[in-house]
Amino acid sequence: MMLDFTMLIEPDNLKLYADGLLTTLKLLLVSLACGLAVSVPLAVLRVARSPLLYGPVWLYTYVIRGTPMLLQLYLIYYGLSQFAVVRDSLAWPLLSEASFCATLALAINTCAYTTEMLAGAIRATSHGEVEAAKSVGMSRATLYRRILLPSALRRSLPAYSNEVVMMLHATSLASTVTLLDITGAADRLYSTYYMPFEPFLAAALIYLLLTWGLVRVFRKLEGRYLAYLAPRSH
Repeated sequence: MMLDFTMLIEPDNLKLYADGLLTTLKLLLVSLACGLAVSVPLAVLRVARSPLLYGPVWLYTYVIRGTPMLLQLYLIYYGLSQFAVVRDSLAWPLLSEASFCATLALAINTCAYTTEMLAGAIRATSHGEVEAAKSVGMSRATLYRRILLPSALRRSLPAYSNEVVMMLHATSLASTVTLLDITGAADRLYSTYYMPFEPFLAAALIYLLLTWGLVRVFRKLEGRYLAYLAPRSH
């Protein structure tokens, strides 16, 4: 059997992939932005000494990291609609939208992983840096704002780049709740033409190109913000 990619260059099919690409990028960028914004204060709570502060955060990250994202997406999109209190709430117009539910599931998931990532980086901060900050009279809030969080964010870049790539791939789950992302576009073409290889190979190529671009961006960021960690030549 010979592969035939001619149907992929038809205007309507190209537009289908373009729409799917736009949906994928929206899901990725919004979920990453929301997840990162929430993970910073959660990471601070995660390294707190009081169990009342770090306990709920630990439970959240443990549950989210210990269950499949697809299950989380199904619980949000299909599960919440079973409760009358949810259907009658002000949040229902949002929770009834597949795009919002998919973004919420992705954001909740990446927030859990990023929280643990940042918390680990905060714990790994050199004790000397902390003592030097305290010696000049920095308050705890100033210590986090000027020393701990900037340092943790920089040193988390390599691990966070992997998280971003994983989230890009996880956006393909959105097609299971009727969204037309890249995978959803390939699935629609498969249903139309009954050709399984060509549409999904094209989708795989798009994901590969996006992954390559993300890796390049993070390599440049690492080169800029982690240069001080590189070994110095004598």
